[in-house]
Amino acid sequence: MAIPSTGARERSPDNNTTFTADHGAQDGRNRRLNKFLSYYRPHLRLLIGDMLCAVLVAAAAVALPICANIVIGHLVEVQDTASARWQILAMGGVMLSIVAIQIAATFVVDYRGHLMGARIEAAIRQELFDHCQRLSFSFYDRQRVGQLMSRIAGDSLWLGELFHHGPEDLFIAVLKYGGAMLVLFFIDPPLAALILALTPYAVLYSLFFNRRMQRAVEMSKREIATVNERVEDSLAGIRVVQSFSNEEIERARFSTLNQRFLDSRADGYRSEAWFSVGTEGFAALLVLLVVLLGGLRILAAELTTADLLTFLLCVGVLVDPIKRLANVVRLWQEGYTSFVRAMEILEVAPEITDHPSALALTTPKGEIQLLDVGFGYGAGPDVLNDVSLTIRPGEFVALVGPSGVGKSTLCALLPRFYDVRRGSVRIDGHDVRDLTLASVRRSVGVVQQDVYLFAGSVADNLRYGRPGATDEEIKAAARAAYAHDFIMALPNGYDTDIGQRGVKLSGGERQRLTIARAFLKNPSILLFDEATSALDNESERAVQKALLKLSSGKTTLVIAHRLSTIRHADRILVLTNDGIVEEGKHDALIENGGVYAGLHGLHASI
Repeated sequence: MAIPSTGARERSPDNNTTFTADHGAQDGRNRRLNKFLSYYRPHLRLLIGDMLCAVLVAAAAVALPICANIVIGHLVEVQDTASARWQILAMGGVMLSIVAIQIAATFVVDYRGHLMGARIEAAIRQELFDHCQRLSFSFYDRQRVGQLMSRIAGDSLWLGELFHHGPEDLFIAVLKYGGAMLVLFFIDPPLAALILALTPYAVLYSLFFNRRMQRAVEMSKREIATVNERVEDSLAGIRVVQSFSNEEIERARFSTLNQRFLDSRADGYRSEAWFSVGTEGFAALLVLLVVLLGGLRILAAELTTADLLTFLLCVGVLVDPIKRLANVVRLWQEGYTSFVRAMEILEVAPEITDHPSALALTTPKGEIQLLDVGFGYGAGPDVLNDVSLTIRPGEFVALVGPSGVGKSTLCALLPRFYDVRRGSVRIDGHDVRDLTLASVRRSVGVVQQDVYLFAGSVADNLRYGRPGATDEEIKAAARAAYAHDFIMALPNGYDTDIGQRGVKLSGGERQRLTIARAFLKNPSILLFDEATSALDNESERAVQKALLKLSSGKTTLVIAHRLSTIRHADRILVLTNDGIVEEGKHDALIENGGVYAGLHGLHASI
């Protein structure tokens, strides 16, 4: 896989998401390799202990054939049978001690080494999640949740195995192979040289199928990410699926993606099978050559029976390094590909960040100013063009206008979910880019039409507005939002589980919970973005009452689809593609007969 690096614009292998990367693939590889190795730094003591135990495992594997050679080649030739018996038993005790050391070292390698890998895996998963929390809205405009889930949850599973088995298996393989070859050269240099000469062919064979496995693994990861995305999308929208009786369509879509993933896995298994066949075949070939050539050399009195047996035992030792190297290659393909995919996310820099001299907005008054603001999403055209407005502290202002003129976009600029292209957005005279993100967003509360509640209890969701709130404060906020009565009517009151996204509640109930959550946050500036447009009349009236209570004493900007929501606003602003074209109170705007009057007449006729 060509590994991208930071600085240039590079496409994600999974979708159309653009990730940031450097010019120069080699620099990117080096940087990522350094990053990969850096994850061992907090676990150096554990890694060193694991490697020392790996040395013992390899040393024990080589020592046992040497002990066997001593037993057969020397001790059996002793004339004194009783003495020979005791020497053989003594050597058996030595071999038993070696086996005990090997078992203990293997246990440490398997348990402590796996634990180290799991800790690194958890650290990377946490780092990915933390980084995703910092990424700007523009990243999520391009990215899909299913793809991110695949990288954070799925890919990280391979990393633990790689971080554990990668260095350990490679270390043991090198030590075992090197030790066994030294013994073989000591016993019979010509036969050992023949085995050594065959090794490059096995390596070339492995490298060939290694590349094929790499391509297959990359394809599999892309396909399973697409499968995860389909599952997440279909199950999240299961009510829509079933309301349209489109279960068969979803099954067919999933079946197609599932089959593509299966085909990619089949390609990978085919390459892995050829790889395994080659390594096993190489080991069998070595045994065959040693038996045949060793037998001939015994007949020529150039090799003893004891040496041939030791040779065979050492060839058996050589089989394990081959298998371990095969495992390292497999883990490298699966694990490092996952690591690269993780790094593609970690290398995306948040577009909205605090600059070093950013100030904290400590006691906000709530004045809002937009000065000649121009904004567009990504490389698209401007949505807002030279928009200017001022909202005084504590003022209740409504923003209306046709769809697509940027009303919701304007609300997204105030808490700095996006940065303007031109002009500035100011709170209390400070450009929001000169203020810390945390202080700006603490000062601004947003209640949106697209209500999002988390899986869990009513109390958990309300406390999201202020994690340290007491039960009494939660109930007070719910009463202020006219939500307490319906909450108490739920099976377990405030402890009732409301399901994924609050599916067990009505639209009006969900909206009132978000208002109660905003009450708990108690921001100086409140943005209410078309939060009643999808509600029935009764729910709308309840939400309007809660909104009026919440906005008391706060600077409030309301985007309204239903103009009845904002009849009593201090000021109504009318936004069109030409900017803010009208402003005033409801009755005055109706009398003017302009854009607002037209919008009011249109809604009144519906």
